[in-house]
Amino acid sequence: MEGLLMNEHQNTPTPVENPQAETQRKVGWGRILAWGALLALLAVLALGLRRTQEGPVQVGDAAPEFTLTTFDGEQINLRDLRGKVVVVNFWASWCKPCEQEAADLEAAWRYYQPRGDVLFLGVNYVDTEPEARAYMQKFDITYPNGADLGTRISQAYRIRGVPETYVIDQEGVLRYAQIGPYSSLAQIQSQVDALLTTSP
Repeated sequence: MEGLLMNEHQNTPTPVENPQAETQRKVGWGRILAWGALLALLAVLALGLRRTQEGPVQVGDAAPEFTLTTFDGEQINLRDLRGKVVVVNFWASWCKPCEQEAADLEAAWRYYQPRGDVLFLGVNYVDTEPEARAYMQKFDITYPNGADLGTRISQAYRIRGVPETYVIDQEGVLRYAQIGPYSSLAQIQSQVDALLTTSP
């Protein structure tokens, strides 16, 4: 009986700690997580590259719909602006080229505002509200402006930088795409006037 107990004891597997195997398992999981993070990063880069290659929305297409919440809390829906010429300007307080056109955009807005059939909208891109408000005060901007929360509007228009401006006709069709700053007030007016002239 004693011999049997000894044999049973000897044949019972005993757990053996193996630090090297545990380390290898941890390294394996670390590699899996690293590869997962790398693949996720590559997917994001590929999406950004595809958007860049696509370029901005095309003139002649229906302008992407959006709702802008202004810094004053008003909600403006592009669909509700049918019958008006809409000038949508993407800008940021840190954007130096934006400063080149700021005064001309405001002057154009004040010129057309009494008509009631033209609306300028400023879409503030990747910015902070205090900086954006300071910029608007500096250039005495009075037309409606709001933050592009989550960059949803800029993604819809596939903008590649700021400033970019899109002029939309009375039927909601994109008619002009200005990539970079306007060179003069006359350039802005020529685009808006062309749509007002051809309106039914």
